[in-house]
Amino acid sequence: MIELVGKIGSMALVDSVHHDIDYNKFARLSAQLRPGMIWVSSGATEIGRLDYIRRSGAELDGSPDEVKMDYASQGQTILMQTYRNFIDAKYSVRQVLVEHAHFNDSDKRESIRRMLMRAPSQNAIPIINYNDAVSFEENRKMEIRKLRGEKSAVVELVDNDETAAQIACLVGAKTLLIFSTLSGIYEDVRRPETLISEISAPTAAEVLDKIENAKKLCEGASRAGANGAKAKLEYVKPCLSRGVRVIIASAEYDIADVLSGKAPATRIYVKE
Repeated sequence: MIELVGKIGSMALVDSVHHDIDYNKFARLSAQLRPGMIWVSSGATEIGRLDYIRRSGAELDGSPDEVKMDYASQGQTILMQTYRNFIDAKYSVRQVLVEHAHFNDSDKRESIRRMLMRAPSQNAIPIINYNDAVSFEENRKMEIRKLRGEKSAVVELVDNDETAAQIACLVGAKTLLIFSTLSGIYEDVRRPETLISEISAPTAAEVLDKIENAKKLCEGASRAGANGAKAKLEYVKPCLSRGVRVIIASAEYDIADVLSGKAPATRIYVKE
C-alpha cells in the first residue's frame, strides 16, 4: 500500500536569499522519506539554472524552451544526487521521469503503476519529476490538441501538482501531501489568520462544490510559470472521488507534523 504521495515545489527547495539549494530543508525532508512513500519533486530547472550561473557567471541565452531543457538536464543530476545524499542509506532511491504521453496511454500508465507499487516491497523510494529535459511547450501543446480530438479525458501534467495528483489517483494513495511556500489555501493570502484549515463534506460532490468556492478566493503564484493555489485545487479534484485525503501545507514543517495535524495546513477530504 502507498501511504503517501508527496510533492514539493521548486521555490520551497531553494534558498532565495543566497541563490542556492536549501540543503537544510533537503536534509530534513529527505530523512523522513521511507518505502511506502512516493515523492514528486520539482526543482531541476531552477537548481540547474543556479548551478549554471555559479559555474559560468551568467544565465543561458536562447529560446525559452531550449534554455529550460538545458537547465533541467543540468539540474536533474544535482536534484537526485542531493536526495540520495540525505535519504537513509538503507533505502533504494529511484528516479522516475514522466511525460503527459505516459498518462494518456493506458499501457504505459499501467506499467508505471506496477513499477510504483513494487517499490515498497523492494525497500525503494521513487522520486518523480516531469521530464522537462526532453519536452518543449510547442510540441506538448500540439500533442495535447491531438489527444483531445481523440478522447474526452486528457492529462496534461503541465505542473508537478497535477503530476502528484495523478500519481496519487493511480496508486490509490492514502494521502496526497502538496508542500508549498505557504501553509495552504487562504481566504485572503495577505492575512495569515484567514487560512482555510479544512474543506470537507459527507460526499465527494459536496467537497467538489466547496473546492469551487475556495478557488474563487485564490490569486497569484509563487513564480513565473507556476499556476498557483487555484490550480492546485483543480488538480486535486480527481483524488476526492478515489478516497485520497489531500493536504496542502508549508515545506517549513515536517511531514509527520503535517500528517498528524500538529502543523497548520488545508486538509481536503470526504468525511466518513
